[in-house]
Amino acid sequence: MAVDRSCRFADMLEVSLQGKESVEGKVVVGTVVGIKNDKVVVDVGLKSEGRLPLSDVKALIGADDVAIGDKLGVFVERFEDRNGEPILSIEKAKKEAVWKDLERRLESGETVEGVITGRTKGGFSVDIDGTSAFLPGSQVDLRIVKDISPLLNLKQPFKILKMGKLKNNIVISRRAVLEAERNEAKGEIISKLKEGMVTTGIVKNITDYGVFVDIGGIDGLLHVTDMSWKRVSAPSDLVKVGDSIQVQVIKFNKDSGRVSLGMKQLVKTPWENVEKKYIVGEKYKGKVVNIMEYGVFVELEPCIEGMIFITELSWLRKGIVPNKVVNIGDEIDVMVLEVNPEKRKINLGLKQCQENPWKLFAEQHPVGTKLEGVVKNITEFGIFVGVNDILDGMVHMSDLSWTDGSHGSKPANFEKGQKIDVIVLSVNPEKERISLGIKQLIDDPHAEAVQNMKNGEIVVAEVKEIRLAGVEVTLSNGLLGFIKRADISSDKLKQRSDTLAVGEKVEAIVLNVDKSRKANLSVKALEIQREKEALRQFGSADSGASLGDILGAALQKKDEK
Repeated sequence: MAVDRSCRFADMLEVSLQGKESVEGKVVVGTVVGIKNDKVVVDVGLKSEGRLPLSDVKALIGADDVAIGDKLGVFVERFEDRNGEPILSIEKAKKEAVWKDLERRLESGETVEGVITGRTKGGFSVDIDGTSAFLPGSQVDLRIVKDISPLLNLKQPFKILKMGKLKNNIVISRRAVLEAERNEAKGEIISKLKEGMVTTGIVKNITDYGVFVDIGGIDGLLHVTDMSWKRVSAPSDLVKVGDSIQVQVIKFNKDSGRVSLGMKQLVKTPWENVEKKYIVGEKYKGKVVNIMEYGVFVELEPCIEGMIFITELSWLRKGIVPNKVVNIGDEIDVMVLEVNPEKRKINLGLKQCQENPWKLFAEQHPVGTKLEGVVKNITEFGIFVGVNDILDGMVHMSDLSWTDGSHGSKPANFEKGQKIDVIVLSVNPEKERISLGIKQLIDDPHAEAVQNMKNGEIVVAEVKEIRLAGVEVTLSNGLLGFIKRADISSDKLKQRSDTLAVGEKVEAIVLNVDKSRKANLSVKALEIQREKEALRQFGSADSGASLGDILGAALQKKDEK
């Protein structure tokens, strides 16, 4: 019984004969009319029959026998040879059928099945039903594949990217198939994803700040701080690209699709009961593991680190450079200042394990001790003096001189680097302050004058300097004084500094003498006092009459007499 074999190679081809010229280079349907000497004689409607090797026909059509009357799809290479017979090819007919099928799949987006047979320049060669296609190296997988041997000689799906008939060029992709499968599974994965769940993923990419992990079609970020309880210098120290790792979903945002992963959460935290291990105020040994501008990280034990802020590195407050105090790898003694298990933070101190230089200075230099220092800085309120290699004390303006009462300007007669003698007035280790004096090196020349001066005493003062706030004056006993602008006169219109001149002498009442031995005076108070005395002398102070009224009345009486 005759069998139609044409469908095996040309079921999607137009195989009708439309003229002798149109046959050449095309696939047509022929009929087996004879088998002679291992040749199959095929009639394709031309003046002569063509011949095909019997073995080729059996192999290509996948049949053990060929019978007369069978229909075969054949490719007409030439209209006729020198013997007048057409040259036919069943293999080319099959390739043509495959090509047409591939073009259809390219249009429809369907996948094709093929086998990776070997490596070529820039990629790999793939056999698709006897037709060779090119698989670029970038299209093999979703990630870089170093060893492709497991994929060789394995029938698997590919997506056609482009085809070129003239160059017989077919470019395919395995990656596109995998991406489609992953996207299809992505929705299902998202619906199942929950915070706290543990899953397995593949390390896809490594950065300085963490690792991107593929958890079945979704990329999650495993931040470096969530890789281990101990300090991780570089993520690549723990994982490599392609590693399969177990992670926990820490945070998942359905709207943005962002997934945060963790590894350290899968093991018991070493911070449990840490406050019982490290007691505030106690000293412990640690190892310097990192140095920053703002402080130093110290490892107390594996996975437990504490922080020494820059202010706790040294008793000195200014110009501290952490890497000049300690080096990475140093074993140091530290004191626990604060423990916060919730935030997993331990604040440490280094200076607390060293002798407090302020306390030591106070012990070695009691109040009244005289010493030599170096002027370090000069300010409007005093001078800073270096009393040893690390500590500075301050001489306040009021402690510079018994006689110089200048205010609002920098102290004169001092220069940076100048060596001067000072006396210790007080030391406060808690506030880290040392108060020094210079004038106390000599006896107070005005001690007797200050002692004898009483509040309310009337004195004569000479204007020394005029200021916006008032005038500086000197008293006959050598003391300095100051008259505020509001105390210059009882008349508000005359309460101005410029109503007095340098060198002018005025009478005033002593209000008080301050700690700097300066007398605060008032002309206004003296004028009011004298006005009241006049009122008592010429009339009742309670009558409500002014001094002018009383004087006028007195003159009128005199005239009447």
